[in-house]
Amino acid sequence: MDKEFAVNSDGLHQAVELMSRDFSNAQGFALPMELPLVGMGSTAALNSLAPSILGGAARLGEATSFAHMDPPTPWITWAMTLWNASLNQNLLHPATAPVARQMEQRVVAWLAPFFGMNGGHMTPGSTVANLTALWSARECAGVTEVIASEGAHLSIAKAAHILGLKYLSVPIDANGSMDSAQLPADLSKSALVLTAGATSTGAIDPLDLAGRAAWTHVDAAWAGPLRLSKYAHLLAGIESADSVAVSAHKWLFQPKESALILFRDTEKAHAAVSFGGAYLATPNVGVLGSHGATATALLATLLAWGHEGVAQRIEHCMDLARCLRDFVANDERLEIYAEPQTGMVVWRPKDDRLFDQVLQLLPVGSTSTTSIAGGRWIRNVAANPSADIDLLIATIQKAIAAC
Repeated sequence: MDKEFAVNSDGLHQAVELMSRDFSNAQGFALPMELPLVGMGSTAALNSLAPSILGGAARLGEATSFAHMDPPTPWITWAMTLWNASLNQNLLHPATAPVARQMEQRVVAWLAPFFGMNGGHMTPGSTVANLTALWSARECAGVTEVIASEGAHLSIAKAAHILGLKYLSVPIDANGSMDSAQLPADLSKSALVLTAGATSTGAIDPLDLAGRAAWTHVDAAWAGPLRLSKYAHLLAGIESADSVAVSAHKWLFQPKESALILFRDTEKAHAAVSFGGAYLATPNVGVLGSHGATATALLATLLAWGHEGVAQRIEHCMDLARCLRDFVANDERLEIYAEPQTGMVVWRPKDDRLFDQVLQLLPVGSTSTTSIAGGRWIRNVAANPSADIDLLIATIQKAIAAC
């Protein structure tokens, strides 16, 4: 047997040990320009790559990490990812992933009811989930156009283009939500996409619009997991949609790439996007062919934390965002874009001349920027339960004072 395919306890222990080292002063990314003729060996490769991979990456669990929708991941998902890599399951075939397929079905069965859906499947991310939903809408409801707000994720317009559907963008209101007064009167041939947690602002479109079009899809990639928390009411109306997309690699704290596409009538939707093949024992559902056992990490996290543990971490993130919101709202030198809805705070100095100066003085990874109606805004996203909000506020105060 080739020893490279056997368990190497020493090598795996070395990989874990390297994770605990400080590579923050590593000198960038250095690799040969051409494929080496002779390999250096796996242990040497580990040691060679550690400074670049571990030292050069953004640290999403740091105390000042508050800039993006990308969270740190719990250690149990690291273990599941290791197991998955060692087994290389392919959920396309029941014979190559008998247990992993059942695990995905169970995870979906656990989560779908929180959204009023009765099933679905996992995808690598909400871009694929949104594409799958609109593909189902075209096949099941005969839609010819997709309607979404100006705050919708770019994957919606991308999916409409791929599917050959007309795309209409509707203006947003002062809070960043879809302006429902701007919707066309006739939605009988439309797939209406409502966003629950806009990428720039975290805004929620009016979910009471669900059911008014031939098909309603809710892109809840960011805010969807609020349905597992005490903030579930913020997404009231989502249960009337025909489909819902949720990114598990956002507020369910999973490694990329992990998302769910959920349907109110899963049997009908899956039938519309399934294909058979002479080499397949069961029909292939959805966009993907071969795909791995993503659900095992999510299943392990849900088992480890339970419903209460998931809710506690999401609610803590919401509390962090509220603390930042209160600081910004009470500082006369700053202005807030709109009241935060889903753990995202968008703000800026009132004096636009200070924008770049303030931004440069804030810690790397603490803030991001976005553009709304031609104006620049600073954006903070509460995706990291380990963030130190007092430290972040203190650095913002210091940056403002220095300007």
